[in-house]
Amino acid sequence: MANNKVEEFKKNIRGKRVSVIGIGVSNIPAIKYLNKIGANIVARDKNTNIPEELKGLNNIEFVLGEDYLKGLDNSDYIFRSPGVKPFLPEIEEAVKKGVILTSEIETLIHLTDATVIAITGSDGKTTSTTLTTLFLEAAGKNVYVGGNIGIPLLDKVEEMTKDDYVVLELSSFQLMTMKEKIDRAAITNVSPNHLDYHRDYEEYIEAKANVFKCQDEFGILVLNEDNEYTSRYENQAKGSVRKFSIEKETGCGVYHKDGKIYSSVGCKTEEIMDAKDVKLVGMHNVANTCTAASLVIDIVGKEAIASVAKTFTGVEHRMEPVRELNGVKWYNDSIASSPTRTIAGLKAFPKPIVLIAGGYDKHIPYDVMGPYLVDKVKLLILVGTTAPKIREAAENEAKKRGVDVMPIVEFDNLKDAVEYAYKNTNEGDIVAMSPASASFDLYKNFMIRGDYFKELVNNLQ
Repeated sequence: MANNKVEEFKKNIRGKRVSVIGIGVSNIPAIKYLNKIGANIVARDKNTNIPEELKGLNNIEFVLGEDYLKGLDNSDYIFRSPGVKPFLPEIEEAVKKGVILTSEIETLIHLTDATVIAITGSDGKTTSTTLTTLFLEAAGKNVYVGGNIGIPLLDKVEEMTKDDYVVLELSSFQLMTMKEKIDRAAITNVSPNHLDYHRDYEEYIEAKANVFKCQDEFGILVLNEDNEYTSRYENQAKGSVRKFSIEKETGCGVYHKDGKIYSSVGCKTEEIMDAKDVKLVGMHNVANTCTAASLVIDIVGKEAIASVAKTFTGVEHRMEPVRELNGVKWYNDSIASSPTRTIAGLKAFPKPIVLIAGGYDKHIPYDVMGPYLVDKVKLLILVGTTAPKIREAAENEAKKRGVDVMPIVEFDNLKDAVEYAYKNTNEGDIVAMSPASASFDLYKNFMIRGDYFKELVNNLQ
């Protein structure tokens, strides 16, 4: 059965001038789909390289280099990549003139007949999104995964049905202009992050709220009962609210209590599983399990949740075991691009570890790390531009307590940091790279940083 919204969209966009800002890998499928249905594409990017897949397409113009936003106000539509700030003067001027500002994700949500589930938050998004997907698949559902993980989905919209599910991991960048209804949404937590992108912390907090702002009375919003910021969203919800917690019983949701995970969704409270049986390491992953379960337990049932949670070993670059060498265990937590994410990783280990941290400065505070560094780190190895901030957090906390700070060393690169860790650890030690910082000072993204770390560790002899 044809999707009327898709047919109407194709009719409206045919022959229109559509500016797509950003022609990296994530936007290529959208560009090809829009081109296929008859849009006149203007592909814009600061980078001057044209991807091979776009060469030879008809009705496509390239505006590349420093002036890539020139003439933007002559468009009918603008498809913005997440990394492009919507408050750039050229974009704001175009919108004032009536140009429609949207994105691949927003258009997908608007057009699909499938049930849309979205997860956002400062930490835990990817694992919660992956678990949500696995829970649905364990119950036999057909799932499309997109946003920050999975694949671009706009070109798949015509094959989606009302019985399918679209599960999206969404960042504050993607949510800043979101005006589409998301059926089920979760905010894992909120802490200072991406303050190099957003104009202030309040803008960041409000961007997260857009994940549920367009819900109706049938919408479901899942919030973190243990996070001081997420409670402010509850009174803004138009639909029903579910809470998850690893510290207390919640009125409606999934929570951890006395070593077990329970659900209070529906008319009764029931035990799902023992928390110790969750395969992922750390209480933050119990929280991620509770987040995902709160979103879909009424769809999938507790058996599907328990079966996945007992077997799922994790997502790459998230407290990922790399190897054990000479009795020393090495972990890759490259995803940890904020202090709160690194803190969650430190909590997962039963004893003090050797921590490799530091990277690009997103202009967020690091003092919150101090207590955890003093309690959970025996040797601190720092790299990158945030090294002084992390050092200061550890030294200030030690001074406050009247204790000696742990040994702290700094290096210019990750290779030297890994070699130093190798030479200064003993059997039984744990080494984790959990940077508490973004990767952009040395690496294009956290995946490349994590892969390089694993290569370095695997080459140790």
